[in-house]
Amino acid sequence: STASARARGRFTRNFVVQGSAADWALLMLAALRRSLTGAGLRAEIVFFQHDEVIVHCPEAEAETVREAIAEAGETAGRIAFGPTPVRFPFTMAAVGCYADAK
Repeated sequence: STASARARGRFTRNFVVQGSAADWALLMLAALRRSLTGAGLRAEIVFFQHDEVIVHCPEAEAETVREAIAEAGETAGRIAFGPTPVRFPFTMAAVGCYADAK
């Protein structure tokens, strides 16, 4: 039927997008972990789910971690997709308590 063909098409397109996003996220987390440990920071990745990454660090490291996150996103995009005008922006917040993050 036409409805089931549409559903299969939607599933197939969604599968490709979600698979690509998962690949990108894995690469981003690996690049971030490498950057944080390589810089000798006390920062640690403590949580990742869907589109959120939580890094616990001393306040003095917050700006360095922010830069590492942005660079990890760029690295992941370059590895996963090659040269592309597509950007992978992050909204970042440095807070004392996760409940205060927006």
